[in-house]
Amino acid sequence: MSISWGDFQAIIQLSAGLNVAILSFVDISIPAIKERRRVFTKARQELDIYRTNPHKITTEDKEAHAGMVGEIDRQLFDLWRNTSEFETVEDSMIKTTGVFGFIGAILSISLLWYSGLHYDDPIRIIGEILTLLSFFSLAAAFFINFLTASKATQYTKRCNDLRQKMRQKL
Repeated sequence: MSISWGDFQAIIQLSAGLNVAILSFVDISIPAIKERRRVFTKARQELDIYRTNPHKITTEDKEAHAGMVGEIDRQLFDLWRNTSEFETVEDSMIKTTGVFGFIGAILSISLLWYSGLHYDDPIRIIGEILTLLSFFSLAAAFFINFLTASKATQYTKRCNDLRQKMRQKL
C-alpha cells in the first residue's frame, strides 16, 4: 500500500504552520539579550558611583580604593569586550532564524499546495524527504535561539557576579 499526498497532508500542514511561527522563536532569545544589556549598563553606572566614593578621606584609602575600582573596571571591560564580540553573533543568529523561517515556510507551503493538487497521487520518497527537510528549519531555528539565550544568560550571570564583587569590595 502506498501513501498518497492526501495521507501525508496533515504532516505538511503541521510543517507549514510551524515554519510560519518560526519568526516568534526570537522571543526565546530577545529577553535574555535585553537583560544582558541592561545588567551591563547597570554595572557601568554602579562602578561610576563607586569611583567617586566620598567616604574615603585619607590619601591611602583613596589610592587603595582607586586600585580596587581599577581592577573591577578592567574585569568589567574584559567581560564587555567578550560580550561585544558576541553581539555580532547574536544579531547574525537572529537574522539566520528569519532566513530559516522564510525558507522553511516557502518549502512547506509549496509542499502543501502540491499535496492539494495531487491529493490522491502516491507520494514518492523525494516528497517525504522534502517534508522532513521542512522540519529541519524548525529545529535549527530553535537551536540557534536557545543557544543565543543560553550564552546571553551566562554573560548576564558573570556580570551580576562582578556587580556582587563590586558591592563587597568597594
